[in-house]
Amino acid sequence: MSETPQPQPSSIPSSTPIPSTGLPSTAATPSKKSVSAEVSAARLAQHLRRKRLRADQNGALIAGGIMAGMGWVLLVRLVHTSPPLAFPRWLFFILLFLAVTGTVIPFVWYLNQRLSRYTPATSGVLLRQSMWFGMFAVTAMWLQLTRSLTAPIAFFLALAMGVIEVFLRLRERASSNS
Repeated sequence: MSETPQPQPSSIPSSTPIPSTGLPSTAATPSKKSVSAEVSAARLAQHLRRKRLRADQNGALIAGGIMAGMGWVLLVRLVHTSPPLAFPRWLFFILLFLAVTGTVIPFVWYLNQRLSRYTPATSGVLLRQSMWFGMFAVTAMWLQLTRSLTAPIAFFLALAMGVIEVFLRLRERASSNS
């Protein structure tokens, strides 16, 4: 059997159509300038997204600091100066929620920075995750007020809140990929 010699790539004229596409070979291969322009544009867009995300997260951290500071100061003042009546009790739960939520935001931010590689957390996600901690603290305090808080109840309450958050993050990741 004799094989027919294949033409070398350098011997094919640049205007010869490529068999699979029917386009001239110069149109099928992008130039180095257009590839580098696309790469630099993609890098610039990614840099701008990261910069906006960083500003967004910094705003959440500042708001968390203000919430924590005001919440703890007002909570201490409420506990020391108010009688345990209905309105101060409700105010206690509201201030506890604000104080715990604001205190936990930096820790949640740090955990998201270390553990979330694919979908970075926005300020809304940071706030929502911190609010789960605030809600847990208020619920635990409410149950302790009636002396019905036990370790298994606290564990399953925390587990339920954690599972809800995991499902929310999975849904966000799925919607961002599509």
